Amino acid sequence: MTRQPDQSATRSHSRLLLRRFVRPLLYVLGLVPALWAFWLGSRNQLGPDPVRTFEHILGLWAFRFLLASLAITPLRVFLRINLISYRRMLGLLAFTYAAMHVLAYVALDLRFDFAILYGDLTRRPFLIFGMTAFLCLLPLAVTSNRFSIRRLGRHWRRLHRLVYLALIAASVHFLMAFKTWHTDALIYVALGISLLAIRLVTSAWSHLFKTART
Repeated sequence: MTRQPDQSATRSHSRLLLRRFVRPLLYVLGLVPALWAFWLGSRNQLGPDPVRTFEHILGLWAFRFLLASLAITPLRVFLRINLISYRRMLGLLAFTYAAMHVLAYVALDLRFDFAILYGDLTRRPFLIFGMTAFLCLLPLAVTSNRFSIRRLGRHWRRLHRLVYLALIAASVHFLMAFKTWHTDALIYVALGISLLAIRLVTSAWSHLFKTART
Protein backbone atom coordinates (compact mmCIF):
# COMPACT_ATOMS: atom_id res chain seq x y z
CA MET A 1 0.00 0.00 0.00
CA THR A 2 1.48 3.34 -1.02
CA ARG A 3 1.80 5.84 1.81
CA GLN A 4 0.09 9.14 1.13
CA PRO A 5 2.11 12.28 1.89
CA ASP A 6 1.13 14.25 4.96
CA GLN A 7 -1.06 17.03 3.61
CA SER A 8 -0.64 19.22 6.70
CA ALA A 9 3.16 18.99 6.39
CA THR A 10 2.91 19.87 2.71
CA ARG A 11 0.75 22.91 3.46
CA SER A 12 3.13 23.99 6.22
CA HIS A 13 6.08 23.70 3.84
CA SER A 14 4.23 25.73 1.20
CA ARG A 15 3.43 28.49 3.71
CA LEU A 16 7.07 28.58 4.78
CA LEU A 17 8.24 28.96 1.18
CA LEU A 18 5.63 31.67 0.61
CA ARG A 19 6.80 33.64 3.65
CA ARG A 20 10.41 33.34 2.54
CA PHE A 21 9.44 34.83 -0.80
CA VAL A 22 6.95 37.41 0.45
CA ARG A 23 9.07 38.98 3.18
CA PRO A 24 11.99 40.04 0.93
CA LEU A 25 9.47 41.29 -1.62
CA LEU A 26 7.64 43.35 1.00
CA TYR A 27 10.94 44.75 2.24
CA VAL A 28 11.80 45.92 -1.26
CA LEU A 29 8.32 47.43 -1.63
CA GLY A 30 8.84 49.15 1.70
CA LEU A 31 11.76 51.05 0.20
CA VAL A 32 9.65 52.45 -2.62
CA PRO A 33 8.75 55.70 -0.75
CA ALA A 34 12.46 56.45 -0.26
CA LEU A 35 13.22 55.79 -3.91
CA TRP A 36 10.25 57.92 -4.97
CA ALA A 37 11.39 60.81 -2.74
CA PHE A 38 14.91 60.53 -4.13
CA TRP A 39 13.55 60.58 -7.69
CA LEU A 40 11.45 63.66 -6.94
CA GLY A 41 14.47 65.34 -5.41
CA SER A 42 16.60 64.57 -8.45
CA ARG A 43 13.96 66.31 -10.58
CA ASN A 44 13.73 69.27 -8.20
CA GLN A 45 10.11 68.48 -7.31
CA LEU A 46 10.32 68.54 -3.51
CA GLY A 47 9.27 72.16 -3.08
CA PRO A 48 11.13 75.28 -1.98
CA ASP A 49 13.11 73.44 0.74
CA PRO A 50 13.92 70.07 -0.87
CA VAL A 51 16.45 68.94 1.75
CA ARG A 52 14.06 69.45 4.65
CA THR A 53 11.22 67.82 2.71
CA PHE A 54 13.40 64.81 1.85
CA GLU A 55 14.48 64.41 5.47
CA HIS A 56 10.87 64.73 6.64
CA ILE A 57 9.67 62.01 4.25
CA LEU A 58 12.34 59.60 5.49
CA GLY A 59 11.62 60.39 9.13
CA LEU A 60 7.87 60.04 8.64
CA TRP A 61 8.21 56.59 7.10
CA ALA A 62 10.60 55.53 9.86
CA PHE A 63 7.91 56.46 12.38
CA ARG A 64 5.19 54.73 10.36
CA PHE A 65 7.09 51.46 10.15
CA LEU A 66 7.94 51.66 13.85
CA LEU A 67 4.23 52.02 14.66
CA ALA A 68 3.38 49.18 12.27
CA SER A 69 5.87 46.86 13.99
CA LEU A 70 4.39 47.67 17.39
CA ALA A 71 0.85 47.11 16.12
CA ILE A 72 1.56 43.44 15.36
CA THR A 73 0.96 42.20 18.90
CA PRO A 74 -2.34 44.08 19.49
CA LEU A 75 -3.62 42.82 16.16
CA ARG A 76 -2.88 39.25 17.21
CA VAL A 77 -4.26 39.61 20.74
CA PHE A 78 -7.47 41.52 20.00
CA LEU A 79 -8.31 40.72 16.39
CA ARG A 80 -6.65 37.30 16.01
CA ILE A 81 -4.70 38.59 12.99
CA ASN A 82 -1.33 36.88 13.13
CA LEU A 83 1.32 38.88 11.29
CA ILE A 84 4.11 38.09 13.75
CA SER A 85 6.38 36.75 11.00
CA TYR A 86 6.48 40.24 9.48
CA ARG A 87 7.36 42.14 12.65
CA ARG A 88 11.11 41.79 12.15
CA MET A 89 10.83 43.09 8.59
CA LEU A 90 8.82 46.11 9.72
CA GLY A 91 11.33 46.83 12.47
CA LEU A 92 14.20 46.66 10.00
CA LEU A 93 12.37 49.00 7.65
CA ALA A 94 11.89 51.44 10.54
CA PHE A 95 15.62 51.32 11.26
CA THR A 96 16.54 51.63 7.58
CA TYR A 97 14.45 54.77 7.18
CA ALA A 98 15.77 56.18 10.46
CA ALA A 99 19.34 55.57 9.26
CA MET A 100 18.61 57.28 5.95
CA HIS A 101 16.97 60.15 7.84
CA VAL A 102 20.11 60.65 9.97
CA LEU A 103 22.41 60.25 6.96
CA ALA A 104 20.43 62.81 4.96
CA TYR A 105 20.74 65.29 7.82
CA VAL A 106 24.50 64.74 8.23
CA ALA A 107 25.25 64.70 4.50
CA LEU A 108 22.81 67.24 3.05
CA ASP A 109 22.31 69.65 5.94
CA LEU A 110 25.70 69.57 7.64
CA ARG A 111 27.93 68.49 4.74
CA PHE A 112 29.60 66.03 7.12
CA ASP A 113 30.66 68.81 9.49
CA PHE A 114 30.89 66.72 12.67
CA ALA A 115 31.79 69.73 14.81
CA ILE A 116 28.36 71.21 14.06
CA LEU A 117 26.80 67.79 14.60
CA TYR A 118 28.36 67.56 18.06
CA GLY A 119 27.10 71.02 18.92
CA ASP A 120 23.59 70.16 17.73
CA LEU A 121 23.51 66.93 19.71
CA THR A 122 24.54 68.66 22.91
CA ARG A 123 22.36 71.78 22.69
CA ARG A 124 19.25 71.06 20.63
CA PRO A 125 16.64 68.85 22.39
CA PHE A 126 14.86 68.18 19.09
CA LEU A 127 17.96 66.46 17.71
CA ILE A 128 18.86 64.82 21.02
CA PHE A 129 15.52 62.99 21.09
CA GLY A 130 15.88 62.02 17.44
CA MET A 131 19.35 60.60 17.91
CA THR A 132 18.22 58.79 21.06
CA ALA A 133 15.49 57.06 19.04
CA PHE A 134 18.00 56.08 16.35
CA LEU A 135 20.54 54.74 18.86
CA CYS A 136 17.80 52.66 20.50
CA LEU A 137 16.87 51.13 17.15
CA LEU A 138 20.50 50.38 16.23
CA PRO A 139 21.09 47.42 18.62
CA LEU A 140 17.63 46.08 17.79
CA ALA A 141 18.46 45.99 14.09
CA VAL A 142 21.88 44.40 14.73
CA THR A 143 20.37 41.65 16.89
CA SER A 144 17.30 40.96 14.72
CA ASN A 145 18.61 37.59 13.56
CA ARG A 146 18.45 34.00 14.76
CA PHE A 147 22.12 33.91 15.77
CA SER A 148 21.65 36.85 18.15
CA ILE A 149 18.44 35.36 19.55
CA ARG A 150 20.28 32.12 20.39
CA ARG A 151 23.37 33.95 21.64
CA LEU A 152 21.55 36.39 23.90
CA GLY A 153 18.96 33.92 25.16
CA ARG A 154 16.53 35.43 27.66
CA HIS A 155 18.42 38.74 27.50
CA TRP A 156 17.26 39.21 23.90
CA ARG A 157 13.72 40.12 24.95
CA ARG A 158 15.03 42.56 27.54
CA LEU A 159 17.23 44.25 24.97
CA HIS A 160 14.36 44.58 22.53
CA ARG A 161 12.32 46.48 25.06
CA LEU A 162 14.39 49.42 23.88
CA VAL A 163 11.79 49.73 21.14
CA TYR A 164 9.47 51.43 23.66
CA LEU A 165 12.12 54.00 24.56
CA ALA A 166 12.69 54.49 20.83
CA LEU A 167 8.95 55.10 20.38
CA ILE A 168 8.85 57.70 23.16
CA ALA A 169 11.94 59.52 21.89
CA ALA A 170 10.73 59.39 18.28
CA SER A 171 7.32 60.76 19.32
CA VAL A 172 8.89 63.75 21.08
CA HIS A 173 11.23 64.32 18.14
CA PHE A 174 8.32 64.11 15.71
CA LEU A 175 6.24 66.64 17.66
CA MET A 176 9.17 69.05 17.95
CA ALA A 177 9.79 68.86 14.20
CA PHE A 178 6.84 71.23 13.76
CA LYS A 179 7.00 74.77 15.07
CA THR A 180 3.28 74.73 15.89
CA TRP A 181 0.75 72.06 16.83
CA HIS A 182 0.23 69.89 13.78
CA THR A 183 -2.82 67.64 13.46
CA ASP A 184 -1.05 64.82 11.60
CA ALA A 185 1.79 64.76 14.13
CA LEU A 186 -0.69 64.61 17.02
CA ILE A 187 -2.54 61.70 15.38
CA TYR A 188 0.66 59.70 14.87
CA VAL A 189 1.87 60.37 18.41
CA ALA A 190 -1.55 59.51 19.87
CA LEU A 191 -1.43 56.22 17.99
CA GLY A 192 2.04 55.54 19.38
CA ILE A 193 0.90 56.33 22.93
CA SER A 194 -2.09 54.01 22.47
CA LEU A 195 0.14 51.15 21.31
CA LEU A 196 2.47 51.72 24.25
CA ALA A 197 -0.45 51.79 26.68
CA ILE A 198 -1.88 48.57 25.23
CA ARG A 199 1.51 46.90 25.62
CA LEU A 200 1.83 48.02 29.25
CA VAL A 201 -1.68 46.88 30.11
CA THR A 202 -1.32 43.47 28.44
CA SER A 203 2.09 42.93 30.08
CA ALA A 204 0.69 43.81 33.50
CA TRP A 205 -2.33 41.54 32.95
CA SER A 206 -0.10 38.67 31.84
CA HIS A 207 2.10 39.13 34.92
CA LEU A 208 -0.90 39.14 37.26
CA PHE A 209 -2.31 36.02 35.56
CA LYS A 210 0.98 34.15 35.96
CA THR A 211 1.25 35.27 39.60
CA ALA A 212 -2.28 34.09 40.31
CA ARG A 213 -1.53 30.66 38.89
CA THR A 214 1.59 30.14 41.02
